[in-house]
Amino acid sequence: MREYLDYNASMPLRQAAREAMISAMDAVGNPSSTHWHGRQARGLIERAREQIASALDCKTTEITFTSGATEAAKVLDLWPNTVVTDDTAHESLWAYHYSSTDVSYDNSNEGRSLAGIGDNPLFAFGLANSETGIISQFPQKMLDGWATPCGLASHLLVDLTQVIGRLHFSFEDSGADFAIISAHKFGGPKGVGALIVRSGVTCPVLAHGGGQEKSLRSGTENVLGIIGFGAAIAAAIDDLKNGVWNKIAKNRNKLEAILESKAKRIKFVGRDKTRLPNTSCFISEGWKAETQVIQMDLAGFSISAGSACSSGKIRHSRILQAMGYSERLAANAVRVSLGPDTSEDKVIAFCKVWLENEKKFRERTV
Repeated sequence: MREYLDYNASMPLRQAAREAMISAMDAVGNPSSTHWHGRQARGLIERAREQIASALDCKTTEITFTSGATEAAKVLDLWPNTVVTDDTAHESLWAYHYSSTDVSYDNSNEGRSLAGIGDNPLFAFGLANSETGIISQFPQKMLDGWATPCGLASHLLVDLTQVIGRLHFSFEDSGADFAIISAHKFGGPKGVGALIVRSGVTCPVLAHGGGQEKSLRSGTENVLGIIGFGAAIAAAIDDLKNGVWNKIAKNRNKLEAILESKAKRIKFVGRDKTRLPNTSCFISEGWKAETQVIQMDLAGFSISAGSACSSGKIRHSRILQAMGYSERLAANAVRVSLGPDTSEDKVIAFCKVWLENEKKFRERTV
């Protein structure tokens, strides 16, 4: 028996995406070619672009296809002015953050101030944290919470990788100038994503070359990946509308209730905050995260310790330490993230095995 409980790392390929990609495998033309075969491939791409625009409430012209959210986040590296992120941003954003002793803020996300950042900074935030599931404030409110010197102009980028298909989101209403997404997080294929750029906003060029994707990201488009992307996001929005994630939230809550009732010295991260409906991050004091992950893997359950975007490495969570947890406690944190195929029986089975191992650990450390 193997059970997958790591949906925040990657969601299994949806059947709708699989079928759409298979049906399009005979589209041999280059989508930039003007002949019939090229137009056929172009039509499939534009159909997917329409599906994505509908799901995100944005314009088709605002979508630039990339190899994923990490490539889309390269706009931060290319931004000509300062980039500012919060302490719990994903590594793909954090890599470009503004580092200065002049940055100050309080725990309420209010009254933040920045000095010496210059004109037109780019603020970059994750709308939901992949490790903890904690949902950030509404993007424009996050931006309004910062006081830039002399009221200088600024721009906002939001990371939507954990949000699409799980929460309702409108790019049109968000106030964001940029957004990044990755298809495999909601059941599309790996290796494809998008950068959303609000109409009228100037965006740095991600890749020069043949001028594809409005010259923002040159290179022949990943036709099959994009087709799967479109089919997956349409199916993901249908799930959201049909209440699938409400059922997932009930299973997550059941998991936490079972563990809390029997485990010793367990802490649930962000339980007092608004979270993604599928995510449980918890700390079992003294029991190393890597040990938990290995023992659960041997028992047939795939869970994680922090983000999966670290080349297979298990590291003490920077996110939890930024939230105020000690390095020792952060080293004991694991994440269980559920999906549409996670039944109540699977949750109960996981809890049983985890609690058995937790009991053995406590007995050894008495």
